[in-house]
Amino acid sequence: MSDAREAASRQGVRRTVAKTLFALAGMFLFAFALVPLYDVFCEVTGLNGKTSGSAQALVHEEVDASRMVTVQFVTRGSAGLPWNFEVETRQVRVHPGQSAEVEFAFHNRAETALRGRAVPSVTPPRATPHLRKLACFCFQEQRLEAGERLSAPLVFQLTRDLPEDVNTVTLVYTLYPVTRDEAPLQARATAGKGDEA
Repeated sequence: MSDAREAASRQGVRRTVAKTLFALAGMFLFAFALVPLYDVFCEVTGLNGKTSGSAQALVHEEVDASRMVTVQFVTRGSAGLPWNFEVETRQVRVHPGQSAEVEFAFHNRAETALRGRAVPSVTPPRATPHLRKLACFCFQEQRLEAGERLSAPLVFQLTRDLPEDVNTVTLVYTLYPVTRDEAPLQARATAGKGDEA
């Protein structure tokens, strides 16, 4: 009788271990898929201020000259990337429907070539679907040689249907290092060399 109980107990332990391992594997897979799923969700809904990762077409619409919106630009560096990253104009005032251009500057202070990517976010988040980036260095990874400097434009437009109570839009660019094992380097913006950003 005790052998039967012992065998049943071992079988119960095996089932519990198997269920636990299965649950851990499921949790790992869910956590692994969570970031890409979140990115897709944010891109589809425009929540969390995430902006599109590709160039958008200019919307040909009449400029709303009756109102002005202040667009502010903030740049943030990364501890893992010894680059200076600055915007030449901290803020501009535009009419909804009007396109505008602002220059950003990169400088690699390291003694080796490095790659980086500037990732944008928008505040308030509900302004995100109304911000159209027509040309932006954020669409591409940047590779700078040691000591190299790069000037790159952001051409953008706020659509006329931007909510009336949004008077200020803040565009924050955070710079991140890109390692060799990430996606292949795309053509970089070389505004100073005559190529399109």
